[in-house]
Amino acid sequence: RPLSLLFVAHRREILDQSLVTFRQVIRDGSFGEKYVDGHRPEEWRHVFASIQSLNALDPATIQPDAFDVVIVDEFHHAAAPTYERLLQHLRPHVLLGLTATPERTDGVSVLEWFDGRIAVELRLWDALDRGLLSPFHYFGIHDTVDISHVAWKRGRYDEKELENVYTGNDARVLQIIAALQEKIVNASQMRALGFCVGVHHAEFMAERFRAAGIPAEAVLGTTDSDDRDRALRRLKEGEINCLFAVDIFNEGVDVPQVDTVLFLRPTESALIFLQQLGRGLRRARDKQCLTVLDFIGNANRNFRFDLRYRALTGATRRELEEEIAGGFPYLPAGCAIQLDRESSKIVLENLKQSIGSTLKSLVAELKTMTPPVSLSKFLLDAAIEPEDLYRNRSWSWTRLKRDAGFDPSPVLRVADSAIATGEDPTDETKLLGGVSRLLHIDDTRRLSFLHTILSNQQPPEVESISPPEARIINGLMLTLWSGEERDLNSALLRVWRQPAVLSEMLELLEVLESRAAHLTFPLNKHLPQDRQHLFEDVPLELHARYTRDEVLAAIGRATFAKRLTHREGPLWHPATNTDYFFITLDKSEKYYSPSTRYRDYAISPDIFHWESQSQTPEKSPTGQRYIHHAARGSNVMLLVRPRNKDANGRTEAFTFLGPATYMEHKGERPMAILWKLQRAMPLDFFAQAKVIAG
Repeated sequence: RPLSLLFVAHRREILDQSLVTFRQVIRDGSFGEKYVDGHRPEEWRHVFASIQSLNALDPATIQPDAFDVVIVDEFHHAAAPTYERLLQHLRPHVLLGLTATPERTDGVSVLEWFDGRIAVELRLWDALDRGLLSPFHYFGIHDTVDISHVAWKRGRYDEKELENVYTGNDARVLQIIAALQEKIVNASQMRALGFCVGVHHAEFMAERFRAAGIPAEAVLGTTDSDDRDRALRRLKEGEINCLFAVDIFNEGVDVPQVDTVLFLRPTESALIFLQQLGRGLRRARDKQCLTVLDFIGNANRNFRFDLRYRALTGATRRELEEEIAGGFPYLPAGCAIQLDRESSKIVLENLKQSIGSTLKSLVAELKTMTPPVSLSKFLLDAAIEPEDLYRNRSWSWTRLKRDAGFDPSPVLRVADSAIATGEDPTDETKLLGGVSRLLHIDDTRRLSFLHTILSNQQPPEVESISPPEARIINGLMLTLWSGEERDLNSALLRVWRQPAVLSEMLELLEVLESRAAHLTFPLNKHLPQDRQHLFEDVPLELHARYTRDEVLAAIGRATFAKRLTHREGPLWHPATNTDYFFITLDKSEKYYSPSTRYRDYAISPDIFHWESQSQTPEKSPTGQRYIHHAARGSNVMLLVRPRNKDANGRTEAFTFLGPATYMEHKGERPMAILWKLQRAMPLDFFAQAKVIAG
């Protein structure tokens, strides 16, 4: 039988757009009924309803199983009581939640409706790289207005005071208009949205634009829906060039023709910033890119520019400093971010003072929270990444809690040099220093296993567990006890004698699992059936990240008692008849000599160009093994990382791209070989590899 459908949204515009889309795809102009603004369904089979209209109904009037499929748009609203009541009542076969911003500003998770999992995820960079969104050119422009003295209340500027500053004289407006005329080829043909502080600010801007000969209107939260539709239609048709908005148009507005976005106020929320940016990212005919003008003044010391640019770039706070200094080199094709000299100074100075720049700032932030506070909640509320917390070798979640007075245990103070040389007398400090080396783990099966064993009261007896599990434990101990080689069972016992370390690792593993960016895939399923038995004990998953030690432990070449030193390049492993290639894309002079800076790069998501060692001739046994590996029953595995060290100086892990097959080669000493991956690499990883190759 035909499935019944309930499509829920909070704005009529979303319902209208969605109904049109369904009718076009299904090719049925009469499909669906609206339940919004006086429209009431007759058949109740395919209903496009506003949450407000549904909330006005008695839930008992709708049978829980009345709809086979329930789709909720802008699902980040689902934690609101109106949505929660509806979702708890309905029992569909399929519940589909759609949102471009799953992170809520209040920290409440909406993933509980989906067993804590996101089924399909397409982040901003991926969508831009696939050409699904319009590329953007972002300009950060210093507007000379000092708002550092504006009152800061409850995590944001006092809006009334801020509005008074922006409407106090015409100097800022004249500068905005001048910037438009400089950056926009023809301002009389643009279709722009400007986001303002309040009603007076929006009306002030519209009036000044009209006086300057730029047709504009202000659209407010109180604007009648018909008038709002009329204004959007006039913008779309080019009758006006700019709409100034307050607290609307953050979501649910579909005007692909918008080619300019003006940020006329500091936006404290990265979520709202992305929503507003998204109003201009829809593709349209004759629209080459979105122009974004962000007007930046001297900000309150509590304002965080890092949230905005991290949302745009995906960089950590520390990486962001390097990207600003380097002119944002790692962006999708066609995109650009440019800060003028003064804006760059303001943002960099703000970064130096923001949360995570010093241990003192982290402690101060934690002190503002009511204990008990979990690591995941602290990271969410402070809007920082684990890399920010562990950026210094002596920093840890345990130390942070102790310094903030949340943990009565004694505070340990050990010089960084002592930790590095192993001179510290306490195991706890050594191990807490090693916890930061776990941040790369994103193999969910490995994370689950480690969480299970670390939750036990006693350490595992390595002799009694399976070989793959033993190899994972060896990899963990090699990572935690950097440079120490001793009996594995003894090392495990020493870890279990440190409850603070165990507790911190368990909390961190939960954070790492929640932020895993890629699906991973079993290695065996990507190998010929006659070779799969060789890898039954190899706990590696395609597209997960591993350190060199973890890989060597996984294939049985290294143990905690016998560390294997292997530097860059290929490793032949006879036990699995496999060549493992450890590849670093960015070969800086600091780590590589001219003779070892091979040209390794991704050509496409499934084709990789790799150069052999400099003295490998085509006719050598090694060269012949590379060329004829498939016929001879040997394997080639690629492990690739962007660079040797991250922004905090930590050694980067390799992404396991898995089995590859020889395609062709050119030359020798070195041989330039094209490899075809059995499974295409993740698109975001390919995009990053392309930038580095460029």
